[in-house]
Amino acid sequence: MIQPLTHWGRHIGVRSQLFLSGVLFGLMAALARIAAKGGFSAGQLSLVRFAVGAGLMLALFAVRPGTYAPVNRRLLLTRGALGGLAACLYFVALSRIAAGEATLLNNTFPLVATAFAFFTLRERPTVHLAIGLAIASVGVFLVLGGGTTSFRLGWGQLAGISSALLGAGAVTAIRALRATDNAPTIFFAFCLGGLLISWPFALGPWPMHWGLWVLALVGVGGTSFGAQLLMTHAYGGLSVPEAAIWQQLTPAMSYLWALALLNERLAAVGVIGVILGAAGVAYGSGLGTRRVEGGTTGLRT
Repeated sequence: MIQPLTHWGRHIGVRSQLFLSGVLFGLMAALARIAAKGGFSAGQLSLVRFAVGAGLMLALFAVRPGTYAPVNRRLLLTRGALGGLAACLYFVALSRIAAGEATLLNNTFPLVATAFAFFTLRERPTVHLAIGLAIASVGVFLVLGGGTTSFRLGWGQLAGISSALLGAGAVTAIRALRATDNAPTIFFAFCLGGLLISWPFALGPWPMHWGLWVLALVGVGGTSFGAQLLMTHAYGGLSVPEAAIWQQLTPAMSYLWALALLNERLAAVGVIGVILGAAGVAYGSGLGTRRVEGGTTGLRT
């Protein structure tokens, strides 16, 4: 009886990590929107985000020697390139369209990642998980506009959709990497990839107000660091389909933070959406996933 209880407790832990990750990602989106309105370009915000993350990870590696332990270098490079480009495009979307709409478009990546995981990691969602994902997705749509969210294909919308497609490949790479590499090493690869991709787009004039710099460094960079590290660690204990369910909470959190910080109003239909999102998460994650024979095993933290 002890082993099943330990297994269940571990899963509660990683699910809690994904929940907190969604809260922080939602906060980051709202803060990034504020910083963009203050004068930061998408490239500058992206560069700041990755510089903060890389700096904190270098500090961790100095304090705890041996933490940086790359094993699958080719897949780490893939994760860094895909994740870095996806994050940059997400900031482009945040700088051009509302935080809620940008996050909604970006957060379609779990749906694509679930399909990728079936073919690359041989993780097959149960019928119950698929139902839960559908319920959560409907809830997200209701939260982010009550059926009136604009989907015209401007540059902001295209950037959000493109970030989702690239992000799907990135999180699938994370899931595969967690069989060989620890979360800090994977996150550091992500930061390096983002830095290399971001800097050419951050060469214009930078804002000079100290308050905006605090917002960018502590708000955007700090929340992103916490959210990304929690998400990366959690992918070592959950399949991509179940993690996709939990990450459907991120757009709802983004909208709620925008409501608090950007004075956006939540309509009654949005409240229904929040309830549906939570119900989808509870239903889908509670009934779990199954693996196709020969699927990925041996994940380590």
